[in-house]
Amino acid sequence: MKVTETLNEGLKREYAITVTAAELDAKVEEKLKEAQPSVEMKGFRKGKVPMALLRKQFGQRLMGESMQEAIDGALSSHLEETGDRPAAQPEMKMTNEDWKEGDDVEVSVSYEKLPEIADVDFSKVKLERLIVKADEDSVKEALDNLAASPQAVTYETKKTQAKDGDQVILDFVGKIDGEPFDGGAAEDYPLVLGSNSFIPGFEDGLLKVKAGDEKDVEVSFPEDYQAENLAGKKAVFSCTIKEVKGPKTPELDDELAKKFGAEDLAALKAQITERLEAEYTGASRAIAKRGLLDALDKKVSFDLPASLVEAEANQIAHQLWHEENPEVEGHDHPEIKPTDEHVTLAERRVKLGLLLADIGQKAEVKVTDQEMTQAIMNQARQYPGQERQFFEFVQQNAQFRQQMQAPMFEDKVVDHILAQADVKDKEVSKEDLQKAVEKLEEE
Repeated sequence: MKVTETLNEGLKREYAITVTAAELDAKVEEKLKEAQPSVEMKGFRKGKVPMALLRKQFGQRLMGESMQEAIDGALSSHLEETGDRPAAQPEMKMTNEDWKEGDDVEVSVSYEKLPEIADVDFSKVKLERLIVKADEDSVKEALDNLAASPQAVTYETKKTQAKDGDQVILDFVGKIDGEPFDGGAAEDYPLVLGSNSFIPGFEDGLLKVKAGDEKDVEVSFPEDYQAENLAGKKAVFSCTIKEVKGPKTPELDDELAKKFGAEDLAALKAQITERLEAEYTGASRAIAKRGLLDALDKKVSFDLPASLVEAEANQIAHQLWHEENPEVEGHDHPEIKPTDEHVTLAERRVKLGLLLADIGQKAEVKVTDQEMTQAIMNQARQYPGQERQFFEFVQQNAQFRQQMQAPMFEDKVVDHILAQADVKDKEVSKEDLQKAVEKLEEE
């Protein structure tokens, strides 16, 4: 077998592999001898079928297998010898297409190899980490929001007209063309005006009503209404107002805390403080991570596999196009060509992806089975009642597991770098942190 380099340009490599007819024949012979003891054929005892007959019966199929094995083996040996890591699956094509049995096999193999990446001195990477404490005002604001939530608010009878936020107790009957329809009637129904729990226009039609009022409310069902027999149709709801209630915000006390599962108000405040600081820490980390990636992007330079950049640029262009044209599903659309901006973004993503992968490999960063299981359990909770089906889907879908694992691996590599970088903590206000997050989202 002979391997000859025919192209060495940047990261591009191309080789001509020649497998001689004698090598192929020897491989076929070897396979036939391995199979001979178990072959049964009419007129011969098991294991006694002549080699010539076996070759006639199975030789052509085994020739194809031997050819593929020989080429794969030559490429594998070459990659092991050179240390090259192809950026994508190598392209192979037979160059002597008029091949016939007894000829040598000539194959062209081409690929782009992953670049060599120099080690980075992380201690020279300077970053700022924003620190925000959950102060009393923030905790009080969160408590006020809880007290104003539907779970906590109670309602008291009022004699004045109903306004937005009030609760109206009513009976109603809905009719289309003068005829009642299924599901269009209720008694003693508690409706909070402004909750948008009814079709558009219904709640607005009850503004300024008082207990004892009777009112017809005319509305139109949306064109995309879930019940097809009602979609787009005009209806009249005859309403009898039984009571109007105004919202009463509860006191910030132990009783309120118990409504949210806390032992007392002090425990609820502690929970809120912990949650707020977790949110602040998460936002701060996202900002620090972006700063780190920006610093690495400027600090490190190496050749990028053009095939990876092209694929990433195409993916970005397609994703953005579909975001701008959400009504188009699938790939039934005009050709989408990446812009220079898409290519620039793709180069950054490919560069940082390869860099973080290289750093993680050298540092032996791993996502453990326990971490993966925990991540799967956390995601399964998003599908109540279907957890088992989700677990089975994950077990059967290697690509999905890889999609889950990739960001976990990246975060662990980022933590590895941050632990060695020159990071200075800076205490800021909640408003400053929010501005930094907004700036991050705009970029």
